[in-house]
Amino acid sequence: MTSDRTYAEAYVWVWLPDADGPVVAGRLSRSGNQLVFNYGRSYLARPDAIALYAPELPLKPGELPLLPGLAMPSCIRDASPDAWGRRVLINHRSGANGGAATAIELDELTYLLESGSDRAGALDFQLSATEYVPRLSAGASLEDLLTASEKVQRGVPLSLELDRALRHGTSLGGARPKAQFDGPDRKFIAKFSVSTDIYNVVKAEYLAMRLAKKVGLDVAEVQLASTLDKDVLLIERFDRTLHGANWRRRAMVSALTMLELDEMMASYASYEKLAEIIRHRFANPKQTLRELFGRIVFNILAGNTDDHARNHSAFWDGKTLALTPAYDICPQSRTGQEASQAMLIHGGDRRSQITSCIAAAPIFLLGGEEAIDIVNRQVETIEREWGAICREAGLSEVDRNSLWRRQFLNPFAFYDAPDAVRRPSTR
Repeated sequence: MTSDRTYAEAYVWVWLPDADGPVVAGRLSRSGNQLVFNYGRSYLARPDAIALYAPELPLKPGELPLLPGLAMPSCIRDASPDAWGRRVLINHRSGANGGAATAIELDELTYLLESGSDRAGALDFQLSATEYVPRLSAGASLEDLLTASEKVQRGVPLSLELDRALRHGTSLGGARPKAQFDGPDRKFIAKFSVSTDIYNVVKAEYLAMRLAKKVGLDVAEVQLASTLDKDVLLIERFDRTLHGANWRRRAMVSALTMLELDEMMASYASYEKLAEIIRHRFANPKQTLRELFGRIVFNILAGNTDDHARNHSAFWDGKTLALTPAYDICPQSRTGQEASQAMLIHGGDRRSQITSCIAAAPIFLLGGEEAIDIVNRQVETIEREWGAICREAGLSEVDRNSLWRRQFLNPFAFYDAPDAVRRPSTR
């Protein structure tokens, strides 16, 4: 069984910098097994037009060739749902058709055109080139969103109201259950637990995000909430700004796009190559390189091995790139000590070890002593702030013990590190 509707094309709408509403930029259409993009003539004629992302989609007329190995433009794929959003849309189709979710097959155009319009970044997708009709939902409570999320996890069809509420956030990335939650003057991504969690993942991510800010990194603001006696992590969206009655959108691209890769090639993603792009194309490259180095160190110290290239992004203004605040810093389940990062750190080395970071320091325009100082300050801060942030999160003693020296400050991180590197104290 396949989707009961297939699409041949989608019109790509974009919020230009400082704009209160979108304009149509061009058309994404099928070409064999690929999706190709071409700008509209009216868009190219605009004096304020910007490339959706250069060099991938330069401002040129005609059908733009895909980069080698890609099946669609990567900067457009950034705006498509990931695992969780796709699961919600398949659940919607199976419920609507009275079929089994495993029998539903959807393609990229369907994911783009049927997912919610309030997606990450500044793009949206429509069937029309002249009329923009957003796929939005009336504000839903956290209780409703959590209920809908749990039903999707069980494969249960949703009521019309819950289905609309949850699909509003389907275009958000990531694999874990989440939903879009709107406050009066801020927008949030609400992240939920799953029944298979062996520890409180929601609070563990809150803990990591708060500690990341404490060590001096630029991270998204987070809050903890509770509904139906369950914890919810609220992450404030940094790609939206309220201007009068309108929400302005900031364009973003993932590191996967900057590295000219797709999911099938994600294992080749390298911090070394990303650092090279930062040196040549980013605003404030030296400061940005130091920030990225600090994020790599913190991911290792916090046990976040899910640092894949879609979990790094940059704002795009049509000319330059600027690193977004960090997000999705979540300690990963770990039974032993040995671990590796999702992205290569130095050459072919991706080991979750401080020595790998120090070896890579010159790539980030850092000397060895500077790199060690960053590591030592982070270790010291994590140790100092651990108890207070755990209490702030209401983390149980059991969860604290399961995270300390397993995910956070695991001894493996310090194997073979120089003597000048601070080792965490034993407790």
